[in-house]
Amino acid sequence: MSDTTTGSNTGLRRDLKARHITMIAVGGSIGTGLFVASGATIAQAGPGSALLAYSIIGLMVYFLMTSLGELAAYEPVAGSFSTYGRRYVDEGFGFALGWNYCYNWAITVAVDLVAAQLVMGWWFPDVPGTLWSALFLAFIFTLNYISVKGFGETEYWFALLKVVTVILFICTGFAMIFGILSGDTPAGFENWAIGDAPFVGGLPALIGVAMVVGFSFQGTELIGIAAGETEHPEKNIPKAVRQVFWRILLFYILSIFVISLIIPYTDPRLLRNDVADIAVSPFTLVFEHAGLLSAAALMNAVILTSVLSAGNSGLYASTRMLFVLAHQGSAPKIFGKLSASGVPRNALFATTAVAGLCFLTSLFDNQSVYLWLLNTSGMSGFIAWLGIAISHYRFRRGYVMNGYDVNKLPYKSSFFPFGPMFAFALCMIIMLGQNYQAFLAGTIDWAGVVATYIGIPLFLAIWLGYKLITGCRFVRYSDMKFPEKYR
Repeated sequence: MSDTTTGSNTGLRRDLKARHITMIAVGGSIGTGLFVASGATIAQAGPGSALLAYSIIGLMVYFLMTSLGELAAYEPVAGSFSTYGRRYVDEGFGFALGWNYCYNWAITVAVDLVAAQLVMGWWFPDVPGTLWSALFLAFIFTLNYISVKGFGETEYWFALLKVVTVILFICTGFAMIFGILSGDTPAGFENWAIGDAPFVGGLPALIGVAMVVGFSFQGTELIGIAAGETEHPEKNIPKAVRQVFWRILLFYILSIFVISLIIPYTDPRLLRNDVADIAVSPFTLVFEHAGLLSAAALMNAVILTSVLSAGNSGLYASTRMLFVLAHQGSAPKIFGKLSASGVPRNALFATTAVAGLCFLTSLFDNQSVYLWLLNTSGMSGFIAWLGIAISHYRFRRGYVMNGYDVNKLPYKSSFFPFGPMFAFALCMIIMLGQNYQAFLAGTIDWAGVVATYIGIPLFLAIWLGYKLITGCRFVRYSDMKFPEKYR
């Protein structure tokens, strides 16, 4: 389906190795959602509901990863979601998915720049935050400008630092729980018997936590974006899918478990999930209970690394998607050009400019615009997941109906059709229930509803608008094309 030199006939170089792909996926999903916001999930829903939410959403992500693994190993292209949507669903659907994902990560880079200046303000409160944002934007731009190998290597070490921190945290926590390391507070299941624990707030609280958890897991799909520049994708993509999920799930489940046994869910500091106040990160609190007085400085450094890692990955993902859109004729051709080192620098310039412009909205205190952009991009990640589930379901159905042998696929998802169907249904529930509280009051909070759900009608408008302009039709199973070697 592809060679080992270029990706999908676009000229991209396959310079990312198996270790890069594994760490890109790990680094994409372990970030401030775990280091900062995890405490709020326990405080809002209790330890039992928090663990249940992470387990259910983790299962959904696993099904999505197996779906993406089957598609990416079979057809390793840089703009995976857009390409799969075009070929197996509808040309307009792929077009909308591509621009949705490109926009999502460009906005995310801007958000990460704002977070970076908040983190640096902990150490240097008198230095203007805009200076840090400018420096970090220049830093991640340079990493992406040089070569894909430079991006992959940097992301590998960023992710490795996060993994080491989580492992150290889990080991420290269990040492306190089993009495090997003495802490200044009781540790154990007595914290699960406080107040309404372990399940606090019932089903509504569980749904609310599930939304936060879903956002925390976003980034695992970066494997699909990097597939077009991965060495031996038919081997390395399945390997990454098998390894990454269980590592991520264990990191999240064990971390939440440790936090819940050491810090009561009633601790008010758990609700303050602000990246600017790293002293209330649940990781910092646990380390401090263990007597590690420099915990705040350690976690501040790790969270800065997480923010830079997310910005680095976001710039890469958005650039590659814009590059592929240009090759599909869905964006100006100038963005489809490559440098001598195999980097789509024109697309990189454009993505960096968008990230910078979005960042400027926060400088001028235009908070309403900034929050709308942030809410729109937040919904975009779930839309991409929906696109993966739909594309995989239709790919496998069309593949079989056209007489091809699924046992000849480089990687076969073992959970079809339940996997993509379960992922689609749960993802849809999370998306639609994201701000259900706005409908429960006596009068509907229309401003909150629009700000939360604006991403859905925008996606549908782009999709349907493309269909009206081009007259494209839904791809029938009989019209799908597959290489003969898989028959």
